[in-house]
Amino acid sequence: MKQFFILTAFLLTTFMLFAQDDLPLQTDEAQSQGGGDLFLQLNEVGHTQGDLLLRANEAYAQSDFQSAAGLYEELLKTNGESATVYYNLGNSYYKLNKTALSILNYERALLFDPGNKDIRFNLEVARLKAVDRIETVDDFFLTEWLRDIQNLLSTNAWSKFSIACFILLIGCLFLFFFSRMIFLKKLGFFAGLGLLICVVFGNFFAYNQKTKLTQRNTAIVFAPTVTIKSSPDSSGTDLFILHEGTKVKLKNNRLGDWNEVETADGNVGWIKRSEIEVI
Repeated sequence: MKQFFILTAFLLTTFMLFAQDDLPLQTDEAQSQGGGDLFLQLNEVGHTQGDLLLRANEAYAQSDFQSAAGLYEELLKTNGESATVYYNLGNSYYKLNKTALSILNYERALLFDPGNKDIRFNLEVARLKAVDRIETVDDFFLTEWLRDIQNLLSTNAWSKFSIACFILLIGCLFLFFFSRMIFLKKLGFFAGLGLLICVVFGNFFAYNQKTKLTQRNTAIVFAPTVTIKSSPDSSGTDLFILHEGTKVKLKNNRLGDWNEVETADGNVGWIKRSEIEVI
């Protein structure tokens, strides 16, 4: 009995340290249409927001993409961030041939719903319009595998998964400590071990997804053409050129209006903050 309470306390402490899902996320459930248009559903939105949403969807349906984009932008300001609204907004800007804005909003949508295949598909289509074709540096296969698993679910979903596994783990502990049947004891032990692994990885993935939301360190180039410098100064040596729609990673180094960035292939240089938009 004493061992049971010690183990439970340890697991509960671990759970509380990792599963701190206190973000006010509004990741509405949406209906996919095979990589096409995706509209926010009227779920628990206020009357004003509902009218705004209907007007935005109607404008999009009537091919008035400029009005739709403005209404979706207003909806984000009044109703908070949402994967589906960002996706709708990305679709609107794609129809308006505004590549950088469409990529930016698809990327923001993925932050809230990383497992959505339609968002990823439309993002890849939008990237085909970008000038730069930068090959990503390959990571260790295990790192890529874990990242792919992590991107299956959002922060909230991983947190709920961890909580469910933790509750089942407690049940397995009771089974292991209090059952008189050897078979049930073994079942409780091995099932509990598997569930403990699920709790640890679930919390790890939830923490990583939450970090991506709170510490946004990637950006999209918005200038049609920008020269990356070797130093935070216009007189610095020209290193390479990037074009509108390219995604870069923001480094910690900043100086005035300049920020050090890194491209997907590992090239590093300085760019003005006014020429990028943080995802």
